[in-house]
Amino acid sequence: MKCVGDMLLARTAASVKICTFLDKKARREHDIEVPVAYIGYHCPNKFVVGYGCDYDEKYRNLPYLGVLKPEVYSGH
Repeated sequence: MKCVGDMLLARTAASVKICTFLDKKARREHDIEVPVAYIGYHCPNKFVVGYGCDYDEKYRNLPYLGVLKPEVYSGH
């Protein structure tokens, strides 16, 4: 997101603001701080599904967010 924001600013955008529905800090792979102007929810390090988030192409059409039980995705 930082690269996209920087690119838009370089192309003379007057301003760029980033918003996210879910903010899951525990899963970030880089230490680059991206300024997020609007955050819907801070999300724990759980496997969430619903509202377009899926697992194995399932559950994305749920009209709510849910947490998948580990036994569903861990193969136990």
